[in-house]
Amino acid sequence: MQIVRAPGKDEQQIHPDGLFMTRIDVLGIGEPLMELSEVSRNGERLFLPGFGGDTSNATIAAARQGAKTAYFAALGDDAFGRDFMALWQREGVGATHCHILPGERTGIYFISHGPQGHEFSYFRAGSAASLPGPVDLPDGLVASAQILHVSGISQAISTKACDLVFKAIAQARAAGNIVSYDTNLRLRLWPLDRARATIHAAVAQSDICLPGLDDAQQLTGKQTAEDICDYYLSLGPQIVALTLGKSGTMVAIPGRRELIRAFPVDAVDATGAGDTFDGAFLAEWLRNGRDPFAAALYANAAAALSTLGYGAVEPIPHRAKVEAFMTDHG
Repeated sequence: MQIVRAPGKDEQQIHPDGLFMTRIDVLGIGEPLMELSEVSRNGERLFLPGFGGDTSNATIAAARQGAKTAYFAALGDDAFGRDFMALWQREGVGATHCHILPGERTGIYFISHGPQGHEFSYFRAGSAASLPGPVDLPDGLVASAQILHVSGISQAISTKACDLVFKAIAQARAAGNIVSYDTNLRLRLWPLDRARATIHAAVAQSDICLPGLDDAQQLTGKQTAEDICDYYLSLGPQIVALTLGKSGTMVAIPGRRELIRAFPVDAVDATGAGDTFDGAFLAEWLRNGRDPFAAALYANAAAALSTLGYGAVEPIPHRAKVEAFMTDHG
């Protein structure tokens, strides 16, 4: 499916200062979080370091599928912030516009595992990622990307961050580029009514909506996948990919709706699976001629593989592994 709002652009964009900027496939904006994930070794409870943050995870997932990616965020003046810069460099995610704020800190979160699944404990209030506002968005960055990917969390971390995301969305639309939005509801960050108003205002300006079932039920008041997809299409996006966990993904476009099968695996940790879906979906959608149904099947496979290891980033598969897995599983 083609989403078109403006004529296509050259592979390079001209920065306002006259310099060429490399064309980006997927640009993520949001909140990186250092991860400490619980594991059990020899009867001891240990927390291993890793990386998280929904849009950062998704951007890395897109990069591992072969997309040209970049990320924008502020980081703390600490070892965690420097670790993120090194991570993005290793992953081929352009981060030249990210900056470390002197005297500030990078947010962290802990993952614990129990009978009910994984549990998150966050220490993010006032982190560096929450401090940039609209004036801090680099000129020309959003216009250089085919797809801008943001989320409800990107907007929930602070009022300034919320406004920055709306500015980025406006810039993407003005450039004729694609806006991808994951509703990612976190009620620890804001009350439901405010979250609903903000998220749905952003979804109404997006081209691709990527909700999860539990969040979407709370946000929309709808219960069935079909009703949720119809609701989000009515707001304005041309593609809705509603993830349903083990039931697969329902993809809807105007005039067509289809349930895309899941890939059953013996999952050990679902942390970041939705973010892996997002990044893999966007990368495959660009690669395959913009077919959202085929992109969702590929993304379901990538997300399934991401649950076979612990943490958000480490288990995200590369393209070769996803393609081999899909071949083996018909």
